[in-house]
Amino acid sequence: MRRGALGLGLVVIAAGGAGWAVYAKLNSNITPDEAAAAELARYEKERPTARVSGAQNILLIGSDSRAGQGNRRYGRDSGTERSDTTILLHLSGKRRSATAVSIPRDLMVDVPGCRKSNGSRSEPMFAMFNYAFQIGGSACTIRTVERMTNIRVDHHMVVDFHGFKEMVDAVDGVEICLSKPINDKAAKLRLPAGKVTLNGEQALGYVRARKTLGDGSDTDRMDRQQRFLAALVHKVQSNDVLLNPVRLYPVLDAATSSLTTDPALASLRGLYELARGVRDIPTERVQFLTVPRESYIYNANRDQLVEPEAERLFQRLRADAPVEVVNSPETSQGPEPSDPVSPAPTFRGNTAAQNPCG
Repeated sequence: MRRGALGLGLVVIAAGGAGWAVYAKLNSNITPDEAAAAELARYEKERPTARVSGAQNILLIGSDSRAGQGNRRYGRDSGTERSDTTILLHLSGKRRSATAVSIPRDLMVDVPGCRKSNGSRSEPMFAMFNYAFQIGGSACTIRTVERMTNIRVDHHMVVDFHGFKEMVDAVDGVEICLSKPINDKAAKLRLPAGKVTLNGEQALGYVRARKTLGDGSDTDRMDRQQRFLAALVHKVQSNDVLLNPVRLYPVLDAATSSLTTDPALASLRGLYELARGVRDIPTERVQFLTVPRESYIYNANRDQLVEPEAERLFQRLRADAPVEVVNSPETSQGPEPSDPVSPAPTFRGNTAAQNPCG
């Protein structure tokens, strides 16, 4: 009995030690964005205040940096990071819905003066949205979004190419449907028509490709990215990945390995609290849309906000009020922002419940 008790004790200790080792490894994977936190603290007085208790706004930024593990194969590291993908994710206060709003990289916006990587400061200017990340990183991007929307950004995440690929591979790929074959040499992507399960490398090419998919516009690419993210959410929720420790570990390892977040999220506890709040949101209430935009009046290759539709969307998000999406070419319609009891306005988009494969 003594030997049995000793053996059981050793197993418990070993299991506890292994659990702690796993936790420590995953926790150390995440890079806290201390520089952005310091810069945002410098401008705290000019930032919007949170208006609804419990609601959260998270800025998701895709970095095209060629530095770091697995990223150099996509081009030479010039030392300058850009962001072709930026999504403002709004989580409702009671976690009954999640709304992901894509912001076009070519959208013409007011970019504030920001701290550069060399310590100097840029001058405020009217420029393309992705200039903010290029000149001043995540802090400048956050300040630009807050100035444009008057929405407080509570948290942010920056993920690179490698992290995106590893995440897709960790869930054993994501299924999409193609109306015709793809052969894009620039994206190194060759896929047949029909139902296809993309691995990480293929998924990266699919969401980045422009020249041979759709009409080649950034708007078309954002639509494709939204459909892919919807399929990814559906895959994670339908396979109970978040509730199965064996399946969850590789996903967490992939998600954290190439992730830079604000200090409050830069821990497993912070990410767990976030995941716990969203895992039970029905897929039909996980919505994807693009901020209402049109061609810039002075340059057809740039974008500008469509008003009053854009402000209508921002006001609904600020107030944690519902919005609806429909998969149609219409821009948006619905009540004026001054009417708080009217039905939710409708915007073009899709939900994670919609399956393009039928």
